[in-house]
Amino acid sequence: MQTQTILGAGGNIGNGLAEKLSDYSVKVRLVSRNPKGRLRKEELVKADLLQASQVNEAVKGSDICYLVAGITYRAAVWERDWPVIMKNVIAACKTHGARLVFFDNMYAYDPKAIGLLKEDSPVRPESRKGKVRAEIAQLIMNEIDKGLLTAMIVRAADFYGPGAQQSMVHETIINRMIAGKSAQWMYNKNKKHSFTYIPDAAYATAFLAQQEDSWNQVWHLPTAKSYPSAQKMASILASKLGRKDTVQVLPGWVVSILANFLPLMQEIKELRYQLDEDYCFDSSKIETAYGLTATTIEEGLQACIDH
Repeated sequence: MQTQTILGAGGNIGNGLAEKLSDYSVKVRLVSRNPKGRLRKEELVKADLLQASQVNEAVKGSDICYLVAGITYRAAVWERDWPVIMKNVIAACKTHGARLVFFDNMYAYDPKAIGLLKEDSPVRPESRKGKVRAEIAQLIMNEIDKGLLTAMIVRAADFYGPGAQQSMVHETIINRMIAGKSAQWMYNKNKKHSFTYIPDAAYATAFLAQQEDSWNQVWHLPTAKSYPSAQKMASILASKLGRKDTVQVLPGWVVSILANFLPLMQEIKELRYQLDEDYCFDSSKIETAYGLTATTIEEGLQACIDH
């Protein structure tokens, strides 16, 4: 029986992935600083991904490793820690002959391509966090090109789903409206936007890792092509909840002022292009190759309400 290891377990994707992997005949190992079993049958391993020796020991015996870690949402922390984490994980996978799946986002792409992002869109980031993402993804591709690592990079758009934590659309729209409050958004509430449903992302990630022809390439995980604006998301929720679909918008000048006092706003400010322009994340490749399609936004939002 294969051992498949989730590095950075415990977050939205890690939890979903652990559940989806239970559908396969594999042994699941959860690795984090404080791992907690989801199904009471996973192997739990404590490790700090910043410590090479701990990562090496955690990966030992693994056939496939999934790097799904999330770290503090600050550019300075990403610049300091992400290259270390990635180098540790790559080294451990090479040492033990494990395949690597890296769960990534879309920050590395050229902001000018955001109107239709595909797997072959230019990697030309302008933000600090985007440059970190490009750097660590290239570390993987370099090892693939040398024939020293079997790996894949899977990417998702902004995520949402039942019980999601640290999700912008949950904090600003979904949770607020369920609680009877007005929805909020930044910059522009009418621009198209991509939202990846967490259960879809977890299912597709687990599925791809079991296919022999999926490796050594980039995949966009199933994402609904309706590309709803923040206003549309609020309108769908309002119709289901019997509430008004008012969306309070923080314009750019307000965000700039708040950024002087709130560190998170400063981090969001550099990624303004994702909210102030149409942002369309295309997942046609996986749909064509394997027939995996996204849950509709209406179904996904209903699941969030029912949770």
